[in-house]
Amino acid sequence: MAVNEKNLQFEIEDKPFSRVLVAVDQDDSSSSIKAFQFAVTLASRNKAKLGIVSILELEDLNVFEALSPEKRNEISSSLLADVNIYVKIAKEHGVKEVEGFVAEGKPAPTIISDIIPTFKPDVLVCGSKTKHVSKREKIFIGSQASYLAQNSPCSVLVIRK
Repeated sequence: MAVNEKNLQFEIEDKPFSRVLVAVDQDDSSSSIKAFQFAVTLASRNKAKLGIVSILELEDLNVFEALSPEKRNEISSSLLADVNIYVKIAKEHGVKEVEGFVAEGKPAPTIISDIIPTFKPDVLVCGSKTKHVSKREKIFIGSQASYLAQNSPCSVLVIRK
């Protein structure tokens, strides 16, 4: 099948994204940091609003933490403090509008069901751990990044560390 040149004609957009959402994860700081840096750059260059989300993974809590409202509030407050640091740094790098989000649950489904409908991003940026593999092994993106890419209603950019 030959390519039809008429189908490939388009105008370059000055501002393709007006709302960028980035997912950051306390458990995977290096790829989250790379995703954050990419998202800040993208939002800054596009003069876009930036959303920063981190999800408290209830499965990662021990029984004491899960059953103790005080302990869950303490962990949630710590996560919110971390997101606020990301917000501060994004503003220091020239992003005018930045909004932070914290939620509880499984990260990818919670982002898709709760955060995306609220923030309405044009693009979602997330990190994925890169494993060192031999030539024969296949590379799979992380389970959360894969879920987001397959189920998100917006475009998803997966940033490798």
